Amino acid sequence: MNHKRIYRLYRQANLTVKQRRKAKRPTQERVPLQLARNINEVLSMDFVSDSLSSGRRIKCLTVVDDFSKESVEIAVDYGISGQYVTRVLDQVARFRGYPAAVRTDNGPEFTSRAFLAWTHKNGIRHILIEPGKPMQNGYIESFNGKFRDECLNEQWFESLSQARSALHIGGGITTRSGRTAVWDASRRHDSPSSTASALAVLLAVGRNIISINLNPGLLQSAGTVNGGRSW
Repeated sequence: MNHKRIYRLYRQANLTVKQRRKAKRPTQERVPLQLARNINEVLSMDFVSDSLSSGRRIKCLTVVDDFSKESVEIAVDYGISGQYVTRVLDQVARFRGYPAAVRTDNGPEFTSRAFLAWTHKNGIRHILIEPGKPMQNGYIESFNGKFRDECLNEQWFESLSQARSALHIGGGITTRSGRTAVWDASRRHDSPSSTASALAVLLAVGRNIISINLNPGLLQSAGTVNGGRSW
């Protein structure tokens, strides 16, 4: 039976297929990328996908402070919903407070009712980038590129727990190159500004540094409470 006959019978029987309509998302403010002036003023976030050795996909939620370039959190799971994102940010807020604004793309996790209700409840400004313009979220895009090149592409995870232990930093500082103490503990820096920036971040958010070895152009941390990082 060819497709013309199928179409004729289909029309004769008055069969119809209901077309799915795209879900209407609440309109939010869309503005170009602007420089933050203070720590915790704007947090940018996005997702990075990877797969286990079994082929099962995992999802990484990355959160970066626009001003300090601090990698605030990396959450890893099989699936991350809008409600999941709010729980991660609530946990982050316990140590550094709620940000004045968050910058995201137009993904369903960030335009879900749960996420929008969370921003309204906590008085947080939600900045949405324009569709098709990822560089309006350039800070997180830059971090995610280095995160994939220097970490995800260099490791092969067999389980979710292994990925979490490797990606979630229980104490370390991510450098401007995007490396964490977990995947490159020997990374050293030759930029005095990176040292000053990292110290300012740690002092501003009240982190307790276990030990810091300061040399010209060098910042090494043996550990911080809840994993404060600056890249």
